[in-house]
Amino acid sequence: MISLLGRFAAALRFLTIIPLPGSLGTTEDELTGATPFFPLVGLLLGCIAVPLVWLLQLLLPPLVTAVLATFFLLAFSGGLHLDGLADTADGFFSSRPKEKILEIMRDSATGVMGVIAIVLLLLLKISCLASLDSNLLPVVFLMPLAGRTAILLMMGLLPYARPQGGLATLFYSRRSRLVALSSLVFFSAVAWLLTGVQGWLAVLAVVLLVALFSWFCQRKIGGATGDTLGGACELAEAAVALVFVIRIGGWL
Repeated sequence: MISLLGRFAAALRFLTIIPLPGSLGTTEDELTGATPFFPLVGLLLGCIAVPLVWLLQLLLPPLVTAVLATFFLLAFSGGLHLDGLADTADGFFSSRPKEKILEIMRDSATGVMGVIAIVLLLLLKISCLASLDSNLLPVVFLMPLAGRTAILLMMGLLPYARPQGGLATLFYSRRSRLVALSSLVFFSAVAWLLTGVQGWLAVLAVVLLVALFSWFCQRKIGGATGDTLGGACELAEAAVALVFVIRIGGWL
């Protein structure tokens, strides 16, 4: 029980800024065994976000609610995954060779392409959430789970790209496609129970997006890094919101 709790705590420490007492979840064994608990962390974040957004719906207009909901989802990770998306955009759209791309991605400064990626992603999330009505709470619940599932899917598809290691090295030391598959099954089950066919369409969108993004990463840098994993998380969250907007618009 302590081992399982420690691994869950390690996943919580890595994926969120939720403070935990003591040193639980900080050992190497706990960190390397944390990946199966990523979807549970996403589920927990959804459970925290839904009552907050429900209260906002009662008090505020849809657009303001969407902005604050997006902020909550972003704040859970302290902007870590959004920063990864920005670093990925700076590197990938620099038209440089692999080694230089990885060097750019390590730079803490955010360039023009990174800023554009952040702005576009936030605008997409906010506009989609503001367009939802009865589906807002289910979508807010699914978005964190989709993002953490996307991280595992990309880890299952791609090797680690940095030979010298990086932030995600410990998690890659026990990389397992079985973990990725089980997380996808879990995400699919939750999505179906919550929203039926719409949920499965959202799952399909996340799978296709991760596959396409992974192919792009393979071409650019030969694998994944912590930045691209964070980028996959953010893109998957946006994909879920977008699918529900398309459904409401009657396009599917």
